[in-house]
Amino acid sequence: MSLFSMGLLLAAAFFAGVLNAIAGGGSFLTLPALALAGVPLVSANATGTAALLPGYVFSAWAFRRDLSSPAGISLAGLAGWSLAGGAVGAALLLVTSNEVFGKLIPWLLLAATALFAFGSRWVARLRAAGARPASPWAARACLFAVAVYGGYFNGGLGILLLAVLALLGESDLNAMNGAKNLVSALLTAIAVVLYAADGAVVWELALPMMLAASAGGYAGAVLARRLPAAVVRGVVIVTGAVMAVIFFLRA
Repeated sequence: MSLFSMGLLLAAAFFAGVLNAIAGGGSFLTLPALALAGVPLVSANATGTAALLPGYVFSAWAFRRDLSSPAGISLAGLAGWSLAGGAVGAALLLVTSNEVFGKLIPWLLLAATALFAFGSRWVARLRAAGARPASPWAARACLFAVAVYGGYFNGGLGILLLAVLALLGESDLNAMNGAKNLVSALLTAIAVVLYAADGAVVWELALPMMLAASAGGYAGAVLARRLPAAVVRGVVIVTGAVMAVIFFLRA
């Protein structure tokens, strides 16, 4: 791999770490960068997810004091359904051909961008309405479905998890973020384990990207206090939309 390609990947991972620390959307950068570097699409998705895993783990640890059990499901249940869903999503990715995944990517990017653009309003309305599933099993089904999505494709995962927690009746934002980060870390970890076992992760790229993403996460935590949230959200939305258009044209 050329120095230019490696530089592109490290830059993408760094800025993905920045975005994830501030608002999310880091996979909008890592997946296209790996694809442009010539990594097959399924491996690109797996490698990009592995590169961003440390950020999820650190975020979960940072919110450990805010963790609480949402209504209708225990923390053990939250962890169990997250791991199960992440494993199923990862398994689905691994049996998806590069050709099929290439056709799905633009739609997944478009859906994730729309979630990022409008999802916060949706979550706010759910929280204000105090909505919740009709039964604890409905809550578990929602969590499992979102975890499957996260194991398959990570974009927009945070918004979907916040929506599920709002449906559970959770209203404290710190508690929601704590649960969201725990679920994200767990489902991503089990997905990466399965990706690695199948040989889908390109470790010679994932490891330096992990370091770059971790550095970006630290920088993002510093910038979060200085940059207007609207500016960052705008950058993420435009990036996601542009990447979706590029993959539509490639398809």
